[in-house]
Amino acid sequence: MHRRTVEDRIFDTVNISLLVIITLITMYPFYYLIIISFNNGLDSSLGGIYFWPREFTLNNYEKFLSDPKWIKSFGVSVLRTVVGASITIFFTCLTAYGLAYRNLMFQKAYFSFFIVAMYTSGGLIPYYVVLRSLGLLNTFWVYVVPGAVTIFFLIIAVSFFREIPAEMEESARIDGASDLTIFFKMILPVSKPLMAAMGLFIGVGQWNSWVDSAYFVNKDSLRTLTYRMMEIINQGMIPTDMASAERAAAVTGVTTFSIQVTAMVIAVIPILLVYPFLQKYFVQGIMIGSVKG
Repeated sequence: MHRRTVEDRIFDTVNISLLVIITLITMYPFYYLIIISFNNGLDSSLGGIYFWPREFTLNNYEKFLSDPKWIKSFGVSVLRTVVGASITIFFTCLTAYGLAYRNLMFQKAYFSFFIVAMYTSGGLIPYYVVLRSLGLLNTFWVYVVPGAVTIFFLIIAVSFFREIPAEMEESARIDGASDLTIFFKMILPVSKPLMAAMGLFIGVGQWNSWVDSAYFVNKDSLRTLTYRMMEIINQGMIPTDMASAERAAAVTGVTTFSIQVTAMVIAVIPILLVYPFLQKYFVQGIMIGSVKG
């Protein structure tokens, strides 16, 4: 058994201390948002709150949850995250599975097409014209269809599928399985780490995105939660609206800033709830393609 020396103990102590300090520095901003969301908005504006709420209140959350505009935006964000991530994972894996086939004709040409598309862009106006010609403007599908295939994850998925033993597919073909049968019943079940890593990155991207909601959607019922947050932050910068908000805050104790903070906390909660279930796949999936044989 290895006997720990004094140097080992000193190293562990310094290492643990640094990790604790880094963890506290990383976690404190989010903890600060939580305590501010549970504190009276007017009292929070005075400052001096560091570790726990000074005037505890649930008014910020009651105000948030009683506003149907926020609730509807929350629902849109949840729906676009679930539907968008699912469709992107499916079509990205389906495309990658075809490209991973070693005898595919014009394989290099297909890869060249995707690489060029990944590094170049037609610009916002051509992109807008394309979306309009496809009838996607002011529809929910403008959040989903343009990102149905992610080229970055497509390349990673191709590398992953090429690592799957060819004998597994050959035995299935001998038994009469078609390409789609092999894909759905053999390839996808062994690709959980890949799909978990993709789902986390794509889901967070869908959840945090607000640009498409601002540029390509005019219907108020299709606004996302992050767009509402951006909207209320901009409203707080207008002096007349700020004065109005302060008058309302004198009655309820809820300020524009306290609502912003509450929205941020609520926006982070779904990601925090999902991450522990994906973490065991995430560590394995994120290493895909990093080890070369």
